[in-house]
Amino acid sequence: MSIRPIKRISESQPTLEGAGVHLRRAFGFGQTGDYDPFLLLDDFRNENPKDYLAGFPWHPHRGIETITYVLAGTVNHNDSLGNGGALGAGDVQWMTAGSGILHQEMPKGDEVGRMHGFQLWANLPSSLKMTTPRYQDVSSKDIPVVTDDDGTSVRVVCGTFWGVTGPVDGVAADPRYLDVSVPPGHRKKLTVETSRHAFAYVFEGSGSFSDASSPRPVQTELEPDGNTFLDDIGNHSLVLFDSGDEVVVQAGERGIRFLLVSGKPLEEPVAWRGPIVMNTNTELQKAYNELRDGTFIKKR
Repeated sequence: MSIRPIKRISESQPTLEGAGVHLRRAFGFGQTGDYDPFLLLDDFRNENPKDYLAGFPWHPHRGIETITYVLAGTVNHNDSLGNGGALGAGDVQWMTAGSGILHQEMPKGDEVGRMHGFQLWANLPSSLKMTTPRYQDVSSKDIPVVTDDDGTSVRVVCGTFWGVTGPVDGVAADPRYLDVSVPPGHRKKLTVETSRHAFAYVFEGSGSFSDASSPRPVQTELEPDGNTFLDDIGNHSLVLFDSGDEVVVQAGERGIRFLLVSGKPLEEPVAWRGPIVMNTNTELQKAYNELRDGTFIKKR
């Protein structure tokens, strides 16, 4: 087994999106090759309703999949195909925009005004850019949770981990989407296939990730196995991993909770403007022409 070196550590940045929603963007709208097949990760976490209630009014998507994972509050959604519903705490929606969809997402806080969730964008390969749109709405109760002897728990949203397979299936990039909680003071090894790009996003507690060679001057003492641990990795931190087949995390005194996401890179050209992602600028311009002309939504 080889520990994945840490390629980069960064903090998610405050951003305004939609009709004025205050959120934090972990990555996106820049050089995304390191995250391929993923394009963007937003952390929409707020306790002030006026900072999120305006929501994300009607907007288009084509060529991607959007994955919405709600931890607190609800997100009401509607689309141009007549679909609608609400995502509650623990629920997931995996939307394949494919050939095109218009939709809106309107967040609403819980009983004390808290709203928290994530939205991840995954790219579609050229062969599926114009596929028929579809939804996979998953209730919290249908997402399996596996717990190890040391108390480490993992919610398996998509992919297979520790012999358990998540409910989302048929996704082009064959991603693995995990919500990992490691108890205070515990060290945990988590396997990640070498062929995948992988990142972790810390959103509760703090801890450190093992690294064979530290890219930062600040590090803890050398561990007995010869690896170093990068410390002070906490809330809102994004950890991008290099190649290898396992991730090692050491939880801090409050434990640590993070998303661990990996997927097979598509290695295709990306032409991206706003909510539409294609392979060429010609395809991108065609999509916006169709949006203007009213032919964006394809009849099946």
